[in-house]
Amino acid sequence: MKKKITGITVECLIGDIASQGDMNAVVNAANAALRIGGGVAGALHRAAGPGLEEECHPLAPIKPGEAVITGAHNLPNRFVIHCLGPVYGVDKPEDILLTDCYKNALKLAEEHRINSIAFPAISTGAFGFPINNATEIAFRTIKETIPGLRHVKHIRFVLHDQSALNIHEQYLEKII
Repeated sequence: MKKKITGITVECLIGDIASQGDMNAVVNAANAALRIGGGVAGALHRAAGPGLEEECHPLAPIKPGEAVITGAHNLPNRFVIHCLGPVYGVDKPEDILLTDCYKNALKLAEEHRINSIAFPAISTGAFGFPINNATEIAFRTIKETIPGLRHVKHIRFVLHDQSALNIHEQYLEKII
């Protein structure tokens, strides 16, 4: 599903975050050490090759809500924006920290003149953030951020299953 919001395309689809060749940047749901891990971080690091971890090393550690940017190495993109989402029930206040992830990723995209960016559902996997709450936060933040975007023209959510897609599409419907 796609929608245009003041000239910016926002879409949701099921796919592999490491295979978004038409996006200038992909977002890594990173760990604090910016190392290979499970889930999104594992998929992106494996596809990017060891150069990604080498470039990440001096940027680590990052704190929940923070974002840093690197090259994409062997990924089909120009950049990877690494965000450390909050661990639900541990990192407080988790709603503000998750909001900061999306704001900081989009801020970096603007600073680097990135016109398209693909997000996973940050913090909803191993970090345990309830997907409905996380999705509402993601779309609210994007709606609030869109008026200030000059370079970003395409925002994509790349989801791992039909259930996550359905939830994201419900919130995308409500965004306008």
